[in-house]
Amino acid sequence: MDGLLVFGRTGQVAQELALLAPSACFLGRDRADLSDPEGCAAAIRAARPGIIINAAAYTAVDRAESDADLARIANAEAPAAMARAAAGLGVPFLHISTDYVFDGSGDAPRAEDAPTGPLGVYGATKLAGEQAVAAAGCQYAIMRTSWVFSAHGSNFVKTMLRLGAERNELAVVADQIGGPTPAADIAAALLSMGQTMLSDRTRGGIYHFTAAPDTSWADFASRIFAEAGLTCHVRPIATSDYPTPARRPANSRLNCDAIARDFGIRRPDWRKGLADVLARLEQTT
Repeated sequence: MDGLLVFGRTGQVAQELALLAPSACFLGRDRADLSDPEGCAAAIRAARPGIIINAAAYTAVDRAESDADLARIANAEAPAAMARAAAGLGVPFLHISTDYVFDGSGDAPRAEDAPTGPLGVYGATKLAGEQAVAAAGCQYAIMRTSWVFSAHGSNFVKTMLRLGAERNELAVVADQIGGPTPAADIAAALLSMGQTMLSDRTRGGIYHFTAAPDTSWADFASRIFAEAGLTCHVRPIATSDYPTPARRPANSRLNCDAIARDFGIRRPDWRKGLADVLARLEQTT
């Protein structure tokens, strides 16, 4: 995509975007640090892109509980500055958010207009970022997604592969339900949305995008082991048996009808995405 500027270079989605749109300009921390919101805005004004994707964020969920100031700057103030710069240039701005903006109660999939209620600092700062982007006056699309995995960086799939090769049994939380989502599918969806927004300046808003079918972390782990040929047994446990500094939403199901309606993008099957990731990891070892 010509004229594409991406914030992020080493993250999971950014690396997938680089594979799909190698001609884009990618800004890593050395060129656009999220702790410097005005520097990020200045980078946009200097590049004068035709479209912007923010694939960078403070994503250390547990560390955010004790690092709230930096999380707020990176997840709220920096996207706000980016969106204002996008508004000044009159270019579309796409931003990635999270299921953590919800409280995780109940068992129904959340629609985009469902009441929010983040349980911790990470979710609260991401919600503040959404609100700031929406208020900036640019054409924007916010994509809420969940449980991202890929062949890159640190993620649940790679952690399970490492631990599953070391142990005979692993305890995994079974009462959190959501849609594991391949970073490759997120990247493809963002590029498709961006193309549509460029051709129709009325398109945009908040959208949910996760892969199907919804599952638990324990069942996801079992599938990973089965596909990878690992004999590690998964012992399902409750969230209360695995305390963490930040609370996780028990229900991360997201209703993805709106993105299908407005952009023709359907929920991918994470099982296919998992097979693709495992094949890519196999090629690199």
